[in-house]
Amino acid sequence: MLVTHVSENDPRLEVADIKYPSEKGEIIAHFAKPKGAAKRGGVIVIHEIWGLVPHIKEVARRFALEGYLVIAPDALSPFGGTPENSDERRPLMQKLDPQDNLKNYLAAVKYLKTHPDSNGKVGVTGFCWGGGITNQVAVSSQDVQAAAPFYGRQAPAEDVPKIKAAMLIHYASDDARINEGIPAFEAALKQSKIEYKIHMYEGAKHAFFNDTGQQYNEAAAKLAWERTLEFFKKKLT
Repeated sequence: MLVTHVSENDPRLEVADIKYPSEKGEIIAHFAKPKGAAKRGGVIVIHEIWGLVPHIKEVARRFALEGYLVIAPDALSPFGGTPENSDERRPLMQKLDPQDNLKNYLAAVKYLKTHPDSNGKVGVTGFCWGGGITNQVAVSSQDVQAAAPFYGRQAPAEDVPKIKAAMLIHYASDDARINEGIPAFEAALKQSKIEYKIHMYEGAKHAFFNDTGQQYNEAAAKLAWERTLEFFKKKLT
């Protein structure tokens, strides 16, 4: 069953809006973990082009309910965080410096890996824009054990050999712009002998996992969620 609508007041969780350090300053993030003292795998949830909206925070809490130490960083932290006004979000996202943004997510890997409640293992997942950043983090960090990008822009073929993480990659069949990058990406993954699995969700459109959007596909979202949980359980626990 796809568990949704996990409240920030869920009594099973510890939930907070936090800040963690990065090279250019503090990064705002939504944090969640199960209550109780235990060493846990960490999961980074990377938002879509719309910033750190309630839906992504709620996805982070879903992962926490599954036993993980979770943060969902706000890429718009350099601008004070994701604005309440939705019209302001995408223009700000387009102003982000790509290298500084990547460093902020690599700092999130370090934050989770070294957290007192961490078992030292880190996974990353993201959606749309965040799926592309997930691929970038997999290329750029040696400390990620598992990466599960959803319909994200692929890493350049020449960068794929740098990947150390196992990859679980989700695509929608009705998503031509993103899907045109699959053949070169998969060829590079094979050539580099990266552990990977690609799932194509037939009949689904881009952003099929977002249950607040018009392109939500419940069947595809449920299956992708189950596969991601199985993958993270194998790699992070």
